[in-house]
Amino acid sequence: MAFVLNDRVKETSTSTSTGAMTFAGAVSGFETFLAGIGNSNTTYYVIAHQTANEWEVGHGTLAADSSTLTRTNVYTSSNSDSAVNFSAGTKDIFCSLPASKAVFKDASDNTNFADDEKVQLGTSNDLKIYHDGSNSFIDQTGGTGEIVLKAASSRSTLLTNSSGQNIIAAGPAIAYLYNSGSVKLETTGTGVQTTGTINVNGAYTMPTTDGSANQILETDGGGAVTFVAKPTSGASAGFAIAMAVAL
Repeated sequence: MAFVLNDRVKETSTSTSTGAMTFAGAVSGFETFLAGIGNSNTTYYVIAHQTANEWEVGHGTLAADSSTLTRTNVYTSSNSDSAVNFSAGTKDIFCSLPASKAVFKDASDNTNFADDEKVQLGTSNDLKIYHDGSNSFIDQTGGTGEIVLKAASSRSTLLTNSSGQNIIAAGPAIAYLYNSGSVKLETTGTGVQTTGTINVNGAYTMPTTDGSANQILETDGGGAVTFVAKPTSGASAGFAIAMAVAL
């Protein structure tokens, strides 16, 4: 079963009630649902009585031999948007895109999607972009491969907050990590460079400036690490030297 929408598909029917409609043949110049939609497939439909004020727009399912159309979901109708109990007489049944399912630009040239309505990309709908009413998603959990963001060769890829401040910036040969708009970590050709304090696992904070010649790093056991003169003997010397080696 697949969803199929096609042009110039139109047949008549004399079926009554709210049940499935039995096709009576194509209107001149149009295709049958068998030819245009196919056995067991689904499509959008319009049913319009030729002489009575009865009509219905919905999503329907063709029988295994395409002889009937089951009215699976009714979107709008002359019966307060419920299934119409069609009276005797001839009806036209044809494919049409319901207005509620159309994607179009509004008067401001915006294309709008309601909450949980998804833009789906890929043959198997691998990638979905949508807003669920609270959060926005770029979702490829059901797909394969990677999500790749590309910028021009001389430009950067930016992730910003609602105020326009950078959070992450990645260029051809460098990447930045920001906090409140200020660079805190930068990759270089030889490694990384940080700005501000470095707190290691919540245990201690590294100095933000260099010490003097021949000084070593010493911890006070309470989370502060500072540069001090290198001891020359005794237990303190051994502890400080060990700390320097560890760091």
